[in-house]
Amino acid sequence: MIVSRKVFLLILVAALGYFVDIYDLVLFGVVKSESLADLFPYMDDAARAASGKFLFNVQMFGMLVGGLLWGILGDKKGRIKVLFGSILLYSIANIANAFVTDMSSYTLIRFIAGIGLAGELGAGITLISELMPKETRGYGTMIVVTFGALGAVAASLIGAEGAAVGHFIEQLSGWQPANWQVVYLIGGAMGLVLLLLRVGALESGFFENMHKESSIKKGDLRLLFRKKENLIKYLHCISIGIPIWYTVGLLIMNSSDNFGPWLGLYDISNGKAVMYCYIGLSAGDLLAGFLSQWMKSRKKVVKLYLFFTMITTLLFLGFFHWFQISSEAYYLLCFLLGAGTGYWAIFVTIAAEQFGTNIRSTAANTVPNFVRGSVNVIMLLFGLLLSFGINDGIAASIVGFIFVSLAFYSLSQLKETFNKDLNYIEAA
Repeated sequence: MIVSRKVFLLILVAALGYFVDIYDLVLFGVVKSESLADLFPYMDDAARAASGKFLFNVQMFGMLVGGLLWGILGDKKGRIKVLFGSILLYSIANIANAFVTDMSSYTLIRFIAGIGLAGELGAGITLISELMPKETRGYGTMIVVTFGALGAVAASLIGAEGAAVGHFIEQLSGWQPANWQVVYLIGGAMGLVLLLLRVGALESGFFENMHKESSIKKGDLRLLFRKKENLIKYLHCISIGIPIWYTVGLLIMNSSDNFGPWLGLYDISNGKAVMYCYIGLSAGDLLAGFLSQWMKSRKKVVKLYLFFTMITTLLFLGFFHWFQISSEAYYLLCFLLGAGTGYWAIFVTIAAEQFGTNIRSTAANTVPNFVRGSVNVIMLLFGLLLSFGINDGIAASIVGFIFVSLAFYSLSQLKETFNKDLNYIEAA
């Protein structure tokens, strides 16, 4: 794989940007309880848990808004502006989050952070897909997501060791930040440093050629939602990604409350479960990228990963429920579940490759954010099944069966996009 220096720099920026993006996305889950306990010591555990869920939902709503905003801007104003604009916004939000003092400011900052977090991945994948040769662009997107997923590992580790950095800040300034403030500050600082790499960044030639034509409709949502063919493709793209957030958003992020106890373990840490899951996701994305290039197919690889997800979920929720396993075995299962979600890079690439240059950024930015937002539907369905007296394992299995089955069906309806020429325009 031979790439120019500027394209290599773009891949590096996109990978580091996604690293910080995932760091912040996961970071809130790692420090939300600690930050709320520090800010609102009078809250009881139930109120604190409810506040944490509320803030997470606000952040996810911000990502839905941001997906639309950055996607349209990417098609109208340029991919590179969105890439760095989103990094700047979530970096500033991270720093501001270290200084919140009440629920209103915390809510506003998480909403702004959600908007910022929504743009980086779609812009990066779109740029790489349009700048790299069609035969090898899968390697570029593989590098971005493989490295980026390790941001979750960094969030878990820094979230546990932020006190040492806090002590260093105290020696320099006399101000001693709490652990949760430190990890927000680190996230913001990483993003701002990353912006220094903007020098020499490359805009997509496809976009520049399209942008010269004022008659072409760019970033027009009607091209997605009013054209039946495009709408169906768009919904299928979302559907194939939902099992990823079924795994992460339901099974992994509820480890300590639901699925650790389901397997007889009451000392499971959500932070460690997320860390091992994302290590698996990173390894899975690396393997998926190579498999996609070797098999010359995106769809075949996604199908393999959906089968693997189905098997590991059955083991996690069914088989091991009847045996006493150790905490170490539980975290190994988290790693395997994460590996099964390792088709995230290919899934976003498929979404970008399904549509023309004038609507590609909108699709690539909104599809992954609607998938992330699907966690609210997943949790609602899971909670509804629990309200009928169904136990955690069976309820989660039913939810998983529904969304994995939909993903298999949607995958069968999409056309193969490996090697597809992306230099074309969607007609109005």
